[in-house]
Amino acid sequence: MTDVVSTVARLRSATASDHDAVDAGFGRYDLTDADDYRAFLIAHARALPAVEAWLAAIPGLAAVRSRRAALAEDLAALGEDMPAPMAFDVPASTAAGWGAMYVVEGSRLGGIMLSRSVPDGMPLAYLGAKHLSGEWRALLAAIDGETADEAWVEQAIVGAKAAFELYRRAPA
Repeated sequence: MTDVVSTVARLRSATASDHDAVDAGFGRYDLTDADDYRAFLIAHARALPAVEAWLAAIPGLAAVRSRRAALAEDLAALGEDMPAPMAFDVPASTAAGWGAMYVVEGSRLGGIMLSRSVPDGMPLAYLGAKHLSGEWRALLAAIDGETADEAWVEQAIVGAKAAFELYRRAPA
């Protein structure tokens, strides 16, 4: 009997090095330093709105609870406008959408961890935008609940890798 590996497990495994590269790129920011924190938020503001807009245009995909407004609010509190979003040119499909959503929504988990190092008095609407109760588990269950053949899983991985790549390039 062959073990069936979940789509989420395959996404996690296929994108582990991409995740590490994004973490390394953003890890250079000292979130206790106002200038570094501002640069960190600007980098996120170059990536997140692009992916969220792309996701919103995919029919049949679960709605994303956008964090664009929270990011704009934090940047405004720091005297910054939202930068122009980067291009996210990935062929749209439901599978790729789920893969990209896995990355975008997964970043909420990291945001909560990172928010602990931001000093009092600094804006935290973006990093503090945690999942609602059960929301992350529901997303993972929805991904695993999709009827996914090999081509579907590969497209989900393409979407996830593209989202990670956008975030990897955002600090540049």
